[in-house]
Amino acid sequence: MNLMLIGCSHRTASVDLRERLAFNSQQAVGLLADWRARFPDTEAVLLSTCNRVEVYTASEQAEGGPSHEEVASFLAESRGLNPLSVFDSLIQRSGEAAVRHLFTVAASLDSMVLGEPQILSQVKQAYQLAQEQQSAGPITHEAFQAALRVAKRVTSETSINERRVSVASVAVADFAREIFERFDDKRVLVIGAGEMAVETLRYLREEGARDVTVVNRCLERAEALAIEFNGSTAPWERLDDLLSKADLIVSTTGSAEPIVTLKRFQAIEARRYQRPLFILDLAVPRDFEPGISDCLGVYLYSVDDLEAACARNRQARDKELPTALAIIEAETARFMADLHHRATGPIIQRLRQDWEAVREQELRRLFSKLPALNEGARAEIVASFERYANKLLHPPLESLRDESRHGAPHGLLDALKRLFKLQD
Repeated sequence: MNLMLIGCSHRTASVDLRERLAFNSQQAVGLLADWRARFPDTEAVLLSTCNRVEVYTASEQAEGGPSHEEVASFLAESRGLNPLSVFDSLIQRSGEAAVRHLFTVAASLDSMVLGEPQILSQVKQAYQLAQEQQSAGPITHEAFQAALRVAKRVTSETSINERRVSVASVAVADFAREIFERFDDKRVLVIGAGEMAVETLRYLREEGARDVTVVNRCLERAEALAIEFNGSTAPWERLDDLLSKADLIVSTTGSAEPIVTLKRFQAIEARRYQRPLFILDLAVPRDFEPGISDCLGVYLYSVDDLEAACARNRQARDKELPTALAIIEAETARFMADLHHRATGPIIQRLRQDWEAVREQELRRLFSKLPALNEGARAEIVASFERYANKLLHPPLESLRDESRHGAPHGLLDALKRLFKLQD
């Protein structure tokens, strides 16, 4: 059997190359259809995300399937690229290394943000698409099913997935969650429309936030962000009114001075009736004066507060990494042993069948020459022949099993095929 990976990720290729190699769902369907036409005897699963583009291939024959160069060329040409321009950025893994890589990816140990949960669903979707397009097969089925099991084991036996390390994820999950039990009934005010605002809003949406208002000096950017998150916009002049009504504020402007001073906040404080207010001041310099945190019911966090929490989470998460990697190694060894054992099964079965055929032939010849034998004698002779065959078969079959448990048994398999003239 031959299992191989060809592809690139944030570790090996620039974002520009990853963008040019990336496939949307419709393009992925086309690639898998082209794959079936060009390599009908080789399985394939395409995993394409913003951080990686990888093709996993598998063939029943140890020397079967397309080569590293053929897969790389196929991948590049599918996106209209010159294979020579991308070849050096594509990694190649085969056999055990390919399995280990797949397990590591699915468990989010190879992600840009270690432990991020999205990659597991992306791996699952890639496998399901390959199934629908009939480019997956028995080997990729076993590999991807095992990858999903390994990812779940890493999640259940370590806390890597619980340790958020991005500012936005920590802000929402580790801080806002301590203040609010639910977000679907909260008014979210976003001041500014930068990248950090977008990322934070994504996490808030996942937590259930629905009522979102965006305020930005550039109305066009505010409208674009509001459309993306099904929210609304308001003019900058209404900021005080919006501050008095908000439950949660995300502020990310590029202002050189605080846009909300303590004096300004105190002017609208009475209109809030001491309702809890959670403020994520993600701007540098800060948008809210620090003294606002002393007001009743106000929970104000700056980037420094969040970065400190990120660092603590990162340290705790890194302590869990050796345990997660040990799980990967154990599961990789287990999968490879099962795969090698599967490869020996047909040969063992064929060898037994051939020997049983010879045994039956010799028994018929012997019994035809000894017609006076009673049933008891015949049964004893049959049992003796069977014990004899089993004892002769035991050493080569035991050697084959031992080799399959400790590595690829292709050399011994080939030797047995030649020695006993076994056909595939």
